[in-house]
Amino acid sequence: MSFSEKTIRTLEFDKVCAMLADCAETEGACAMAQNLRPSADRVTVRRRLDRTTDARRLADAKGAPSFGKIRDISSACERAEKGAVLSMRDLLDIASVLRTARTLTDYSTGNHPFDTVLDEVFARLLPDRRLEERITHAILSEDMMADEAPPTLADIRRKIRNENARIREVLQKMISGSPKYLQENIVTMRGGRYVIPVKAECKNEVKGLIHDTSSTGATIFVEPMAVVDANNEIRLLQTREEREVERILAELSALVGDSADAIWLNYRNINDLAFAFACGELSTRMKGVAPHLSEGREVDLVQARHPLIDKEKVVPIHLSLGQDFDTLVITGPNTGGKTVSLKTLGLFALMTQAGLHIPCDETSCICLYDDIQVDLGDEQSIEQSLSTFSSHMVNIVSIMHEIGPGSLVLFDELGGGTDPVEGAALAVAVIEAVRQAGAACVATTHYAELKAYALDTPGVCNACCEFDVDTLQPTYRLIIGAPGKSNAFAISEKLGLS
Repeated sequence: MSFSEKTIRTLEFDKVCAMLADCAETEGACAMAQNLRPSADRVTVRRRLDRTTDARRLADAKGAPSFGKIRDISSACERAEKGAVLSMRDLLDIASVLRTARTLTDYSTGNHPFDTVLDEVFARLLPDRRLEERITHAILSEDMMADEAPPTLADIRRKIRNENARIREVLQKMISGSPKYLQENIVTMRGGRYVIPVKAECKNEVKGLIHDTSSTGATIFVEPMAVVDANNEIRLLQTREEREVERILAELSALVGDSADAIWLNYRNINDLAFAFACGELSTRMKGVAPHLSEGREVDLVQARHPLIDKEKVVPIHLSLGQDFDTLVITGPNTGGKTVSLKTLGLFALMTQAGLHIPCDETSCICLYDDIQVDLGDEQSIEQSLSTFSSHMVNIVSIMHEIGPGSLVLFDELGGGTDPVEGAALAVAVIEAVRQAGAACVATTHYAELKAYALDTPGVCNACCEFDVDTLQPTYRLIIGAPGKSNAFAISEKLGLS
């Protein structure tokens, strides 16, 4: 079963994915991070967590490998396989993939401190140093081919340089000998041919081909007859150079086409590894751990810290569910941390089932949920003319149709927005229906009736967010087993109310 995009956004899992993408070194791994979604399959989750754990272990033991900022070469490989000629940029990107495959193989085989689940991915890499070097020796940049690729190209370019030098020498002598006919004593080019700027009134004094005139008409650009043959020779040589470059590109493209499948597999496996190491890096940044996966429905989060709250300000909480009780009712003052506790549980479940480490104590355990349903925040809809209460009810009705024994349901301010007596009765009825469906449930509320319900009902437990009456500030600590108080009288007295 897939987790709804609404749940993903409400619990801010998408923001964790953005943090993960920031850790990724390749475009492909970045895309994998942004599209990461949780799984409800235990084998998949276990494999994902093991990869994250081993990537972090390797990075801690010998540093993370370099992934070379590789680009997507799938299109280039497909075109090469069909016989197309690739550009220099395409070929350099492919050489980069081959180089990264080689360095990652060296990383894996050299200084191998322990076996990991990533070893099989490293083993799937197929370096091809010969093709890599053929490309890098031939192409210097995306618009420059090396003279040495092959010697025939170097010979053509040497002849072009010689002809250029000879033409400049001839024209320089003409400039020195006929300064009165020239507008300026310079050699320039028009249409790829060497010319000199001649005064319009002196055009008959310099024999040659006219290629252009200045905007004012005062200057004409003449190709002297003495260099016409040499200019022609350069054009022929340049055509030969272009054909030779095209031939080399075609030859290299054919080699890529022959190895296209292996190159594309390299690209996939490199991104796979880059994504695993991005998960490991995120774990390091948030000081995360791989939680134990409980076989039943037990959750015990120790020193759990919400990853989107400033590390310097976040208060760790201890939250448990599913052992002696399947439903938790959290009460306490506004801004006391009830909603954060709710979202921490939901987000940690999503992160774990996506294969990410969670910031908590290593003794923590968490179960796997088939789906997570959330009714959180003020979802008042002006477009649909729904009040806060109505919009919550619409959402709750939808949730009741979706839940089952493997679900986790999170309600924030359940039954709020209406008459307190009716709202409390509805809240109890909704929780009872969720429990009858076999789902786990955590709900926040202000209603005293729900506190009493939790005290009197087996399998339902109270919890509260602590409040320091002396300082009139919440401590944000979650206390399981005790109902919270609004502290209205204590706060009012501290503020001076008689």
